[in-house]
Amino acid sequence: MAATIRDVAQASGVHVSTVSRTFSAPHLVNAETRNRVLAVAEDLGYRPNRAARALTTGRTHNLGLIVADIANPFFPPLIKAAQAHARLRDYHVFVADTDEDPQVEEELIQTLTKQVDGVLLCSPRLSNRVIERLHQDVPFVVVNRRLKGMSTVLMDVGHGARLALAHLVALGHRRIALLSGPAGSWTSREMADAARAVPGIELTVLGPNSPTEHGGLAAAAGVLAAGVTAVLAYNDLMAIGLVEGLAERGVEVPGELSVVGVDDIVPGRLARPKLTTVAMPTEAAGRTAVDLLLQLVGAGETATPALTTLATHLIIRESTGPVPP
Repeated sequence: MAATIRDVAQASGVHVSTVSRTFSAPHLVNAETRNRVLAVAEDLGYRPNRAARALTTGRTHNLGLIVADIANPFFPPLIKAAQAHARLRDYHVFVADTDEDPQVEEELIQTLTKQVDGVLLCSPRLSNRVIERLHQDVPFVVVNRRLKGMSTVLMDVGHGARLALAHLVALGHRRIALLSGPAGSWTSREMADAARAVPGIELTVLGPNSPTEHGGLAAAAGVLAAGVTAVLAYNDLMAIGLVEGLAERGVEVPGELSVVGVDDIVPGRLARPKLTTVAMPTEAAGRTAVDLLLQLVGAGETATPALTTLATHLIIRESTGPVPP
């Protein structure tokens, strides 16, 4: 026989109404009590009646998660973490991919608005003005874009870029290129601002570029023409493509040119040479974004936007070395 809400309440030592609030308005329940009720519900196999709860609360218990490119290995860990974290709170996540197209992104948001309680926007390509307009129809949490008056999860890529450049400077590099990402990318802009503030280097910014392996491959000729000895790429995919493009031209990495990526995706750890990179806290970002969004959904019109910044760190592998003589 299936467990009931009364079974959960009795086993948890709380009132039935507390169990109900744990699933319908978790922000109103003490964290310790909420966790105990969720653990008991999981042990008993209790699942609330979604249809009845939707009629009562007016909520779907679905969230939308929109990413710029689901084929980019950067996004799957974030997606999996967000889905697992939402499931613990009895929410399901609909995932959609914009293929780096802002028009598709806008259409997806408008479609999901009718089916979800809130939307997670990861690395959006829409302008701030359009995001602010769409935000009027459904709660948003934005990952990797700073927006005034909106809940945001940032990965501190500026700090990561400074760490990468300090590493290159310590190896003797002074002429350094920054391969920027797509036009309008917050991450790309943060990296450029951080790089320009680093003293003692001659910085060349190349881009915008497609944030893909092909984008890095296509940038190889421009990197060689710039006469630099090291490159910081917008992401690992571009860095991997750049290494491939340099190899095709007979340029050895890191013997003749050092390359640093950003993200710490699995292909970068398997490449030869293994990629020096700035590790991004993607899983933590997925979990944090879900927490912030559920807080907004629970609070309704009284919601207060929150900003969370997550730390990044440098991982030194084989693609960087001393400046060539």
